[in-house]
Amino acid sequence: MADLLSARSPAFVPASLPPVIQVEDATVVLGGRSIYQHVQLNVQPGEFLAILGPNGAGKSTLLKAILGLIPLSAGQITVLGHPARRGNAAIGYVPQRRHFENDVRVRGRSIVRLGLDGRNWGLPLPFLQRNKEREAAARVQQAIDLVGAAAYADRPIGELYGGEQQRLLIAQALVTHPRILVLDEPLDSLDLRNQQGIASVIRQISRETGAAVLLVAHDVNPVLKAIDRVVYVAHGQVAVGSPEEVITTETLSRLYGTQIEVLRTSDGRIIVVGQVEEEVSYHPYSPK
Repeated sequence: MADLLSARSPAFVPASLPPVIQVEDATVVLGGRSIYQHVQLNVQPGEFLAILGPNGAGKSTLLKAILGLIPLSAGQITVLGHPARRGNAAIGYVPQRRHFENDVRVRGRSIVRLGLDGRNWGLPLPFLQRNKEREAAARVQQAIDLVGAAAYADRPIGELYGGEQQRLLIAQALVTHPRILVLDEPLDSLDLRNQQGIASVIRQISRETGAAVLLVAHDVNPVLKAIDRVVYVAHGQVAVGSPEEVITTETLSRLYGTQIEVLRTSDGRIIVVGQVEEEVSYHPYSPK
């Protein structure tokens, strides 16, 4: 049975607003293996949630169920008042990290424009009326400005650093003005400075636009100051709540079914020790 902790609701979310995502008693079984069972989760407008846990625990599976890409074995997921479905235009989705090679000459702005045009690499569609083309260009520029990428948006994407590429991919997901932003390991392969920078940008976007954010991460530390709640997935169970509620010795020991110790350093970082061998990887610690 999944473990649901009492959740801290962010002060900026009006209590009268309905959740944008409701996960009720959700269970996913893939290939005869139970990934997680009886998950309960409500996500409010403007909330920033980090989905954490060891490799293979089901973090991305939970995202894909919310996106309507994976069917539930039991329970239901409601997104903006309707059953979860594939291709929901109200969700901006950034899949697991893509890398553009040095010889890719497509401009960053054109990558962002793909969020509107699909197969058209930033070139105006001939049947678009002039005012619609201006509107599309304005939306692309707004998304670029939101992620702080204006200085390099017109350079070839292959020439940009990893953090710059990732900002433009997030802008691509934002160009449709989504009410929910879903990011699957957007910090993977980035250095600590870029991880913290991306987390800060996403926090600002959620505050300014009111979009709810679900972000899968291996390490909570780069996003710790930005997030409102965590969703911790381990051993088929899920714990939801503030970082202070969930990332504790007691809660993680219960999830893993073995003794886990949670340490907090003087500068606020979290270190988790004691996982079984195949699940060590979640909170890497690199001394400065």
